[in-house]
Amino acid sequence: MADNSKEDILQLIKRVGTFLTLKISNLSRHLDSRSVVAIAGIAFTVVFSWRLLRTPSGPQRRQPKRQTTTASTSGASGPASVNAASSGNNNPSEDSRTQNVIDEFFQPVKPTLGQIVRQRLGEGRKVTCRLLGVILEESSPEGLQKQATVKSSVLEVLLEITKYCDLYLMERVLDDESEKRVIMALEDAGVFTSGGLVKDKVLFCSTENGPMSFVRQLEPDWHIDSNPEIITQLARFIRYQLYISSVKLEQHASNVSTATSLEQFFGGV
Repeated sequence: MADNSKEDILQLIKRVGTFLTLKISNLSRHLDSRSVVAIAGIAFTVVFSWRLLRTPSGPQRRQPKRQTTTASTSGASGPASVNAASSGNNNPSEDSRTQNVIDEFFQPVKPTLGQIVRQRLGEGRKVTCRLLGVILEESSPEGLQKQATVKSSVLEVLLEITKYCDLYLMERVLDDESEKRVIMALEDAGVFTSGGLVKDKVLFCSTENGPMSFVRQLEPDWHIDSNPEIITQLARFIRYQLYISSVKLEQHASNVSTATSLEQFFGGV
């Protein structure tokens, strides 16, 4: 009986090892190494303890056989003894239940937005980003002469980027009033409340080449823009770029990613 228990434990360890290898390989994409090790240890402990509790604690005593007095009594004891013998064997469904316990414990973990942002940006810690068409609803400097509207859908992503990166926003404006409208719109949206972005990091210029000059001077790891010409010209100088547009670039460098919006890029992991 002891040998059988040892064999059961060894088989369980092998099965658990196989399951953990498959599950952890998927989870490790979104969790750090310490979290994976901790989860693996907890899972193994739970499953191992659960199986031990189901295993008989010691050898069962054999009940003395009763002498049958009649043939009918002897015949009735046949099926009962078969059932008693079969109950001592492992239930065929135990393997399935073991796998179910492990699968329930390792339900897919949905990564947080912060984790997605860090995964997408990788080691990039400095980011420059155009306002028009990316952060703002307006798509031209002329539109800013009337109003400036921050996209509500982009706020959560923008705040997560400011927690992880040194972020600079920039745009070309035609007058001082447009600049004030943009700053006020960003302030009303709560962009400056997190502490990651300050007004001094919102840059304005009056020329078409101004934003490109800002990017070249700041030398970011990532630049985000809605202007295809700027994206193309900066491809040789910036490590990574993100082009935001509903129309994809026909030809672009390997270091340029495309998305219909900022939140779509960080929500597609």
